[in-house]
Amino acid sequence: MWLQRPDRYSAVALPVAKEPMSSAQASILIVDDDPTLVQLMAQMLSELGTLRFARSGEAALSQARRNKPDLILMDAEMPGMSGFDACLALKADFELADVPVLFVTSHHALEMEIRGFEMGAADFIHKPVSEPILRARVSTHLKLKRANDELRRLAGTDALTQLPNRRSLDGALATEWARAQREAQPLCALLIDVDRFKLFNDRYGHPAGDACLRGVAAALAGVMRRPADFVARYGGEEFAALLPNTDLEGACLIAGRLVDAVRQLAIPHEDGVVDGVVTVSVGVALGQGSDAFTAETLMQRADEALYRAKREGRSQYCSHSDSPQPPAAQLDGAAT
Repeated sequence: MWLQRPDRYSAVALPVAKEPMSSAQASILIVDDDPTLVQLMAQMLSELGTLRFARSGEAALSQARRNKPDLILMDAEMPGMSGFDACLALKADFELADVPVLFVTSHHALEMEIRGFEMGAADFIHKPVSEPILRARVSTHLKLKRANDELRRLAGTDALTQLPNRRSLDGALATEWARAQREAQPLCALLIDVDRFKLFNDRYGHPAGDACLRGVAAALAGVMRRPADFVARYGGEEFAALLPNTDLEGACLIAGRLVDAVRQLAIPHEDGVVDGVVTVSVGVALGQGSDAFTAETLMQRADEALYRAKREGRSQYCSHSDSPQPPAAQLDGAAT
């Protein structure tokens, strides 16, 4: 069913992946059960970034999940969860797998280093810690992390709109769905499609079509005001958005704002459905942390809601309903 716009938006901001850091902004997590060594390394590294600390492998995982670091210095042997086990857990976590882990250890055995590298370690620093060596290796790995972050950003960016691309969306969906399941929080997905875009391209030409998509992308991004809100180009004239920790009412409010923001661009479209301007249709779907279905099902439900918005007149949003729906109308290129 089509939903009237609600007057409230329930949402709590969540952390998201950062832009490539500068050295002053770099976040370094120091993990060691020896407070004297922690204090010593902190003094050595104080100018290289923001420092955080943990006394155990378990605490390191918790700290990293709350505030994703750019680099971790980890004692290999600690009571409880060892540094090696903590490293394995970090590398198994989709959100944290790219964080370099440098082991700080008093052991010099080759077998231990090989074991660490097999678990995903980036480097080893031996105790007693030498300040020049520590600073040089941390600086080197921060530079590598910065370069890799930039490469990932470029690989995950749509060249036309400068929004994240489908690859980035797939990664964000996996991350946010896992978070929703872990924290028993809602996650809403939105699919947004430019109405009758093929007719727009046919009438105005592909350069105008590209300019239209850039304008729509900017309008959509302008509505997404929380750091955790994510909007991407899904493909062609279709976009997608993820709203973590957002209920259906809040997602529908945002969907209405997306529709309004694009309409207010007033991009001429003589074959459009409202006032001769470019419009979008939006499908909204909700996933709860307790749901047994998959992230792919969430996107499928958003797609079903989008097609219902198309059938019912376009330039509006619809939310997914579990009630049976009639088969989607055959929407050819001229009708979408």
